[in-house]
Amino acid sequence: MNLNEKYMRMALEEADKALSRGEVPVGAVLVAGNGEVFRDSNRTAEFHLPQSHAECLVINAACKARGDWRLEGCTLYATLEPCVMCAGLILVSRIPQVVYGAWDKRFGAFGSVTDLLEMRHLNHYPEVQGGVLAEESAGMLKEFFRNRRRKMEK
Repeated sequence: MNLNEKYMRMALEEADKALSRGEVPVGAVLVAGNGEVFRDSNRTAEFHLPQSHAECLVINAACKARGDWRLEGCTLYATLEPCVMCAGLILVSRIPQVVYGAWDKRFGAFGSVTDLLEMRHLNHYPEVQGGVLAEESAGMLKEFFRNRRRKMEK
């Protein structure tokens, strides 16, 4: 198992935690250059805050722990392609590498719906790789929304 798969598996564990709490099952892991690892999952329903996406939570935790808003030398792993909000935070915090699992055909901001990396004049462009353990990530999301629709139909 390569490093991308190792950390994506951790992100999938976080997504499973979100699922058990009734949240949309998205997990994120941020790995700092010194090996420190920050993990979390979606908590929008729990915190009643729309910005409580897994990516935002791990970025905020890493910034606080490091005492710096710049996260140079870090890699962010997310089970779902970051949305515009999360992608914007990734750009602002200078994360150099992003790895995600499933593509987000509704809100994806790194190629699926839009691609923030096509914006001209940014001072930071991370390397982005999608599709790592995509089937597992997408499967968890599909099952969550299938079950949600079933409950709504009853």
